[in-house]
Amino acid sequence: MKKYFITALVFLASTAAFAQKKHKNNQNPPPAKDTTASVSKTPPPAATPVVGIAKPKKDWSKVDLSKRAADHFMFTLGYDNWIGLPDSIDIKGFNHSEGFYFMYDFPFKTDARFSIGAGIGIGSSNIYFNQTYPQVAAFNNATLAFTNVNGASSGFKKFKLVTTYLEIPLELRFAVDPEHMDKSWKVAVGTKIGLMLSAYTKGVDPTNGAGQVVAHTSEKESSKQFFSTIKFAPTVRVSKGVFGIYGQLQANSLIKAGAGPAVFPVSFGFVLSGL
Repeated sequence: MKKYFITALVFLASTAAFAQKKHKNNQNPPPAKDTTASVSKTPPPAATPVVGIAKPKKDWSKVDLSKRAADHFMFTLGYDNWIGLPDSIDIKGFNHSEGFYFMYDFPFKTDARFSIGAGIGIGSSNIYFNQTYPQVAAFNNATLAFTNVNGASSGFKKFKLVTTYLEIPLELRFAVDPEHMDKSWKVAVGTKIGLMLSAYTKGVDPTNGAGQVVAHTSEKESSKQFFSTIKFAPTVRVSKGVFGIYGQLQANSLIKAGAGPAVFPVSFGFVLSGL
């Protein structure tokens, strides 16, 4: 009996100790193991800059100009004056010039933006004088006289000198867009070579000594004897489409050397041209 009692006592003590140890382990459970795999955050590769494809350079030697007319007309209208004019000559009024030319265009084969323009036409200049009479037909004079008629017993209210030339314009041209000349910007430099066809003065409205107009008539005198019959006039023009502006200056004197003052006609104004 005693043997069974001791055995039961040992069994109960062992069970109590085991239960206490299990209870303690339940109160402090081990930390849960993080099973999530660590993922390394690798930075994305740097973006490669996009380089634009270079636009191929246009070959201006292969431009199709078959639809562009090579011949065209050119018309100029400008204001005229003389450089080197002495004080004794009084120019007054709207001095003007007109020119009408037939032109032909020769594009460069290596670059169609450039071309040579050549043509032929007529140009005229009208210079008005105030109380001054240019005696172009005074054949006994060695020089061209510009006579002041203010207060003279007879004269004219207005005088003008008209010179007319057969002209050959030559130009070196550049067009930004040679395929669309009606819209393109254009620049041209060149010269006009002229052969004088006529030079005359015209007096309008004769007056008496008091300066009163006595009739509404005109009188014309014509002679080229005092003038240079050949002229060289460098030119420049800038256009957008068919409309543009121009300027020109005669390089040689209008009046012959020794026949009067050295004056150099200058003109600037508007131009209408297809090329």
